[in-house]
Amino acid sequence: MREHGFDPDFDEQVDAQVESAKAPAPTDGLRDLTDLLWSSIDNAESRDLDQLEVAEELPNGAIRIRIAVADVDGLVAKDSPADLRAQANSTSVYTGVTVFPMLPEQFSTNLTSLNQDQARAAIIIENVIEETGDISRYDVFRGVVRNKAKLAYDATGAWLENTAGGTIQPPPLVAETRGLAAQLRLQWDAAQRLKKERLENGALELETIEATPVAKGGRVVDLTLTHKTAARDLIEDFMIASNVAIAKWLEERGRSGIRRIVREPERWGRIVELASQYGEHLPDEPDSLSLAQFLGKRRAADPLRFPDLSLSVVKLMGPGAYALDLPGKDPGGHFGLAAHDYSHATAPNRRYADLITQRLVKATLADAPAPYSDDELAALAQHCTEREDAARKVERTMRKVGAALLLADHIGEKYDAIVTGRSSSGTYVRLLRPPAEGRVVRGEHGMDVGDRVQVKLIGTDAEKGWIDFAGTK
Repeated sequence: MREHGFDPDFDEQVDAQVESAKAPAPTDGLRDLTDLLWSSIDNAESRDLDQLEVAEELPNGAIRIRIAVADVDGLVAKDSPADLRAQANSTSVYTGVTVFPMLPEQFSTNLTSLNQDQARAAIIIENVIEETGDISRYDVFRGVVRNKAKLAYDATGAWLENTAGGTIQPPPLVAETRGLAAQLRLQWDAAQRLKKERLENGALELETIEATPVAKGGRVVDLTLTHKTAARDLIEDFMIASNVAIAKWLEERGRSGIRRIVREPERWGRIVELASQYGEHLPDEPDSLSLAQFLGKRRAADPLRFPDLSLSVVKLMGPGAYALDLPGKDPGGHFGLAAHDYSHATAPNRRYADLITQRLVKATLADAPAPYSDDELAALAQHCTEREDAARKVERTMRKVGAALLLADHIGEKYDAIVTGRSSSGTYVRLLRPPAEGRVVRGEHGMDVGDRVQVKLIGTDAEKGWIDFAGTK
């Protein structure tokens, strides 16, 4: 963490702020929505719950979805010690071994978290989704919510995917909470509408592999993968719609903000080459709809290897960034989502850009001056981008540490792999099984991103997270 510019600890001033915080943010005067059947879906181990969801079927067949986002600003004031430390790190960092939270846990997992059975102040983002998938209306306001059920991705997703056959029983909280099963099915219907409309507009449906070390008895024994499920898709679709709504809502009110952008792929030519290897033709100029259609075909044709292709496309597209969003000026869209207006607003407990956006929204609702100048927003956008890139490096390094420990006793063995990166710093591959990443230090000539290759493990250094391979002929 320190090598990449992060402060892994909280200083005495932050500790004093935490000690003085005795209660959640006040809810006086806010719209009372605690009677609605709110629920959260997140990782089973997650305790920093940033958002809740609820849906309502309207008489014309449309579905109103409401997303409640934790009012972190209500407890973590701008320029307070906890805020300044959060600004410095700008993100929570998830290493697999431990989590380095952006905010003290007393805030992020307790007083600002939308925990089950607790009334909490929130920002409500509302979208009305027509049967076509179009969003006909959206609004933003403040309210009080109460989480009726803390649900987990895997169990909820498995049940949602099998509700028609009834072969998998609903999670206990779903079965025990009156009306929740029907509520989740309605949410799933709304999410499928949103996804269908986004895919028709050229959004890319990617599925990448992220391996987490599994330790037993002080040894790394496996690497586990996070798989997409119906529940993860549902939350992803709702968050995208909410983040688009926030960006448009601020724009319509003449307010500046921070937009999340992913520019046209840096190496589109290589993506075209990859498509040609599968007998598909992509246009010479970047086109998200054509790419989305190609990816859809490959997912259907070869679902087991689709994550490998997804990873190649992600690497070739290049990273996302935060940018100043001035009213009437377009800083760029999000190529992967095929969206021209996209913010980050739904995770203020773990991303500083979202906390900034929350303050901008609250100031707009109160008809108050913006809490940040345009110059400050531009500087913060650049800082959040840099810190996000650094966090990815920390997380990637720790995944490599775990993988190096797992492979330490397998020197000399050969593996099938896919090339995931090629630059002046070297050529990198990911093994198909186990899904470990490393550098090809010998015999890498001619390899490029997306190529299937065979490599031999020639060395590991767990302390540095190094795994070295040699290409085989």
